[in-house]
Amino acid sequence: MSVYTDQQLLDKITKLEEKYQRLEDIEQIKQLRARYFRFVDEKKWTEFGELFTSDAKIIAQGQDFSEMGGIAYGKMIGDLVGRAPTVHHGHMPEIEIIDKNNAKGIWSMEDLLTFPDAENAYPGHNGYGQYRETYRRVDGVWKISSTELFRFRMDPLKNWNPNTDPVTGK
Repeated sequence: MSVYTDQQLLDKITKLEEKYQRLEDIEQIKQLRARYFRFVDEKKWTEFGELFTSDAKIIAQGQDFSEMGGIAYGKMIGDLVGRAPTVHHGHMPEIEIIDKNNAKGIWSMEDLLTFPDAENAYPGHNGYGQYRETYRRVDGVWKISSTELFRFRMDPLKNWNPNTDPVTGK
């Protein structure tokens, strides 16, 4: 049977509390990222924009959208995607807590996106890649402070007829 001094017991409890907080922070960041994907697929552009810090660095496929800010970026994505059906998945997060209010992560991703079939429409795709991100706790809530999307592969997909429902095709 181990016998601890009061100080050893306090030290052990402190380490357990720190470990618990680290795991809780990682879980909150996972939920933040899950909301990112869900809000895009549910077309919740305002909520999507609110996931970012006010000074977020936002880069997608080498294009810098940082000056727009999260809210404007969400609106721009919404205007681009419209009601087009999308599917976004994030996998295998590697999240590192840097300190009490900062973290970083890498996520594998897959996205499926088609646009209304019209002249000069962006081509649809099934994309594969990763996000490299940093996170900052703001007023007790984790937010994305930087995100950079790299797609390693994009398979073309046929766009959908805008005169039909994008889900049912009718």
